[in-house]
Formats: sequence, C-alpha cells, structure tokens
Amino acid sequence: MNGYPWGAFGTGVGICAATALAVMLVTFAIGAAKGLHRVVDIAWGAGFAAVAVVSYALSAGEGDDVRRLLVTVLTAVWGLRLAVHIAARGHGHGEDPRYARMLDKAPGNRNLYALRMIYLLQGALVLLVSLPVQAAMYIPGAVGPVAYVGWALWLVGLVFEAVGDRQLARFKADPANKGRVMDRGLWSWTRHPNYFGDFCVWWGLFLIVCDDPVVAAATVVSPLVMSYLLTKGSGKRLLERHMADRPGFAEYTARTSGFLPLPPRRSRES
Repeated sequence: MNGYPWGAFGTGVGICAATALAVMLVTFAIGAAKGLHRVVDIAWGAGFAAVAVVSYALSAGEGDDVRRLLVTVLTAVWGLRLAVHIAARGHGHGEDPRYARMLDKAPGNRNLYALRMIYLLQGALVLLVSLPVQAAMYIPGAVGPVAYVGWALWLVGLVFEAVGDRQLARFKADPANKGRVMDRGLWSWTRHPNYFGDFCVWWGLFLIVCDDPVVAAATVVSPLVMSYLLTKGSGKRLLERHMADRPGFAEYTARTSGFLPLPPRRSRES
C-alpha cells in the first residue's frame, strides 16, 4: 500500500512519547506523595488510552476514519477497564510486593529509583507496545477483512480478561477461600486467563494494521514484546514464582494449562 505518511506518523510518535511521559510523571507524583508506587499499575492501562486518544486527534485528515475510530475505541475500552479494575483491586492495600522487593534494594533515594526503574520504564513500554495503535491511525485504505478478524480477536481477549478478573475477585471475596488456589471457571482452563486476554487484545489490535504489510512489518515488534512480557517477563513468570509455595499450587499447575486455554488434564503429566 503506497502513500503512507511516515513523516506525520513520526511526529505523532514523538507527541505520544510526551503523552506517556506526562501520564507517568503525574502518577509518580501521586505515588511519591502516598508512599505507594503500586499506583503505576493504574497508569499502565490509562497510558494506553491516553496515547490512543492523542493519536486519534493528531491523525485527523490523514487515515481512514473507520480504522482510526475503531482502534481508538478498542484501546481506550481495554485500557480504562483495566485501570478501573486495578484501582478497585488495590484500594485499601499496601505496597505491591514486587515493588517493595525492588525498592528495598534501591541504591539511594527510593522515590528516584522508583521513577527510573518503574515509571519511566513502563512509560517507554506503553509507547513501544502502542505503536500499532498509533500507526493504524495513518493507514489511508479502507478497513479490510483482516482488521475485522483483529476486532474479533480483541473481543475474545477482553472477555477472557474481564471474566477472569471478575471470577477471581468473587473467589477472593469469600473468606472460605483464603489461602486457596483459584481453579474454577476460566481458571480451570488456563492459569492466566487475564494474561491470555491481554495477549489476544494486542495481537488483535496489531491485525488492524495488517491491511498495510509494510506498516505491519514495522510494528510487529510491539505484540512480540507484549507477548514476552506476559509469558516470560513481569507477568506469568513472576506471578508463578510468587505462588509456588502456596498449598495446592503444584497440583493446580499439573492439571491446568500454563497459558493457552485447554481442557483440564486428569493426570499430573505436563
């Protein structure tokens, strides 16, 4: 597909970088004032929503209006739902154990270390992972079949994530389940329905740029990075390390798929 406005896209990336930075700096000020840096997790989803809205405004008159609106709405819905969920989940709780362990090792001022290693890093990831969303705004051609497949995959991801989060919240709300491993509903098919949902969401958003193969090739690094984070980085790997000593977790891992949803196994074979 010819005629892609790379110059306008590049300018947009720069402004979106400033947007992601602004979101993280405001969140850092709140976290430092509260002494609670877990608030950055709220900014993760909100940052994507902000970048999508800014990209939509910047690309006016450049790309296909249907595609621009589609990626903006899909990204904002996903990001704001996640931000609200995390805010509600963390209300009244102390520091996230991940951040507490990291900050305990801070060589100097804890807040400045948090700014560098938590907020600025997440801001950079927001910019990188959102590249397909930004790039989609400038594709001039009409939305094709692959983009609608991406929309459907995004919907599958959102359902997995939202339903999985809701099921886990209800499970934890029952005092009888304290200390137990959640192994019901979607959690009986995959140990991480929320992370699998994120995986589908971001590959779905990527497919919306695949009407232009050149743009797709230039931005495929984004869903690849997100997939790595979810499976090998700060997602599945760290959570399972934290859960490893919980009673019943070994049995749960033996019968439940580690990521892709599959029927529960009846034996202990992996």
